[in-house]
Amino acid sequence: MGDRTVSSSKVSLAALTALGIGSMIGGGIFGLPQQMARAAAPGPLIIGWFITGVGMLMLAFVYQRLAISRPEINAGVYGYARAGFGDLVGFSSAWGYWLSAWIGNVGYLVLLMASLGVFLPGFGDGNTALAIGVASVVMWMYHVLILRGIREAAIINFIVTVGKILPLIVFIIFIIIGLFAFKLDIFAHEFWGSGAGVGIGDVLSQFKGMILVTVWVFIGVEGASVFSERARTRADVGRATILGFLSVLALLLAVNVLSYGIVPRSELAKFGDPSLAGVLEAAVGPWGAKFIALGLIVSLVGALLSWFLMLAEIVRVPAQEGLMPSFLGRENAKAVPVNALWLTMGLVQLFLIWTYFNASTYTRLISLASALILLPYLLSALFQVLVSLKGGTKVKAFDLVVGVLGSAYGLWLLYAAGLVYLLYTAIFYVLGLPFYIWARREQKVKVFSTAEWGLVALFSAMSVYAVHGLATGALSL
Repeated sequence: MGDRTVSSSKVSLAALTALGIGSMIGGGIFGLPQQMARAAAPGPLIIGWFITGVGMLMLAFVYQRLAISRPEINAGVYGYARAGFGDLVGFSSAWGYWLSAWIGNVGYLVLLMASLGVFLPGFGDGNTALAIGVASVVMWMYHVLILRGIREAAIINFIVTVGKILPLIVFIIFIIIGLFAFKLDIFAHEFWGSGAGVGIGDVLSQFKGMILVTVWVFIGVEGASVFSERARTRADVGRATILGFLSVLALLLAVNVLSYGIVPRSELAKFGDPSLAGVLEAAVGPWGAKFIALGLIVSLVGALLSWFLMLAEIVRVPAQEGLMPSFLGRENAKAVPVNALWLTMGLVQLFLIWTYFNASTYTRLISLASALILLPYLLSALFQVLVSLKGGTKVKAFDLVVGVLGSAYGLWLLYAAGLVYLLYTAIFYVLGLPFYIWARREQKVKVFSTAEWGLVALFSAMSVYAVHGLATGALSL
């Protein structure tokens, strides 16, 4: 590993905020109208967004407060889980986060190719041979870029983030100026989704149906905390987290609510991706669809860069701390974890090829990617509770409230996601155990404590049940 100066790898507040926004504003917001319309009517939608907004704000505050109160902990979701609950739990949090992120990146690449298909022939839904080939080239171009250095890539992402938010701002401003396109009777029709033949269940079912979608569009709220070690100050990590969250929440609310007033929910639920293109087309004509497709292309370019950056980073720290094989922590002269990046890109490449042969199962895996990150989020919130309580007489009421409400929201997410998704995520967590055992043997320490053996047994039992259900057809996503 070559020499490097500290200043060359530090990331500014603006770049940290851009990384967070770039992580959350990817393809999710462009498909939000159709996905939400399939799950919820306007009334439950508004209440669900309120619950989501408060819950995710608490999680954002969790990462903000922990960045200030525990500045010595690096890599966010991994570091907090390990500090609060031990080595195996910390490893599992990092493993689940990493799996969720690279599975999601495959989705972004396929969606990027589908968006190109609006303008160019041969790309189809993003999983044709041509699309997979071009996606592979794009992916390896990111690989080369990131190898040049974390800071340089973050600056580029900041520039791209500004460019990709502009199409959405233009869209929202245009709809607000053209209020004639928003019809209150369309928005209020079947307001609670209780009409005959609506088929979306009661209010609670609608809330639950929204959950994995809202988690998907907000994954990345912890983005700045992943780069905490490289931030100029720990206070910048907290500020970037809150600024990024509030910016994205405002955009999501505007897009979702306005869409329900332009196109009836029942029709909106039938739109293809990106459904936002169909909404704007309904408002202004055919050029609107191409405008949104172009915005989506620019958006995905930034989101992919943010996530590829974080993918390598979330593996680097646990590898350097002895919880993942040491080869994954090795850095080049630009402070980039090269082996972690090669492993991640290799898996993304394999999965891209897999989507060519199994495209029909892809959207289910996107929901699985959301489910995989639920446990890391809950562990971070629970750690905030522990940190607050350990303050003794210096316990700050706000910090404790943030931790308790964030934990409650994390538990609600697990409940709403459903047992089936939890069973399937157990399989992925068990698949990570060989890496943990490898790392522990490298360190020549005891692999599992008594309590950790209990966790291994629990996840193994859940995995066996899930595999049996998958094989017999008793369980399906």
